[in-house]
Amino acid sequence: MKAVRVHEYDEAPTLDDVPEPAVNGPHDVVVQVQGAGVCRTDLHIIEGQWRDKSGVRLPYVIGHENAGRVAEIGPAVTNVAVGDPVILHPLVTCGLCTACRAGDDVHCSASAFPGIDTDGGMAEYLLTSARSVVRLDPSLEPADVAALADAGLTAYHAVRKAAPRLRPGTTAVVIGAGGLGHIGVQALRALTATRIVVVDRSAEALELAAELGADETVLADGSQVARVLEATGGDGAHAVLDFVGEGGAIEDGIAMLRRAGGYFVIGYGGRLDVPTIDIISSEIDFIGNLVGTYNDLVELMALAASGRVRLHTVKYPLDRFAEALSDLGRGRVRGRAVLVP
Repeated sequence: MKAVRVHEYDEAPTLDDVPEPAVNGPHDVVVQVQGAGVCRTDLHIIEGQWRDKSGVRLPYVIGHENAGRVAEIGPAVTNVAVGDPVILHPLVTCGLCTACRAGDDVHCSASAFPGIDTDGGMAEYLLTSARSVVRLDPSLEPADVAALADAGLTAYHAVRKAAPRLRPGTTAVVIGAGGLGHIGVQALRALTATRIVVVDRSAEALELAAELGADETVLADGSQVARVLEATGGDGAHAVLDFVGEGGAIEDGIAMLRRAGGYFVIGYGGRLDVPTIDIISSEIDFIGNLVGTYNDLVELMALAASGRVRLHTVKYPLDRFAEALSDLGRGRVRGRAVLVP
């Protein structure tokens, strides 16, 4: 089969011929990939940012946002059948550790993460587990929702964590309305009654955010902090969801936060440097977000099937993966890029 593989860090991946995966264990599921999301994390992997954290051995297949149809199942698989359309939770989890038994499977102590620390889904087929597959509603096409497996899941997970503090009369600021942020806006609209203020450098992204439910949009032209503070009566937001995490977004986000507010870190690449006296004197919280649970993904698919979350995608054939990566890196993708094998 054809697969996009990283051979060396800081070098372009290549489209290679590799063996198709096969069922080896009783709970294995082989999926024919019909959509593989292209994520900024893929760019970070190629750059070597995940070199030490993932411990993966090169070469390997990237791609961690995957959906398709079941091609083969192990003898103990009962939740899906061959031919079923599915989206894949990004982790393959054990189901036996404390985190899995508590429903916090994103922190499974014995997980594999296809596309990060083992072969992923920018390929024609992908090996996963019965614990990772979510059967799709017939109204949903795998290629249309594939990127919800990580981008959507991460955004939804962050919003779920922020939701308890976002009661009516509160304000949430979304920094970055791109591939993750535009889903975060929809999740906030679906789960809360908060006022949503979106900050972005792109007027086009802000236009999309307004279409998807943002109450107010702010162009990041240097006046964004002052405008958010003005919009909140000088107090700041109850929650800031930062989908950028670099390039000044962190400093802006903290400055937009009110006392006892919560700063939800979703994007990454920068560094968080806050004097501890500022943290204790204002009792602000910093909350990290790593994808989401299997149940989060099930709930997100229910929202997608009901039309309350829509993923804006740009589709590319698998052999145009380099173009998709380049377009993402240059900021040319509106919403999410998806490879279609």
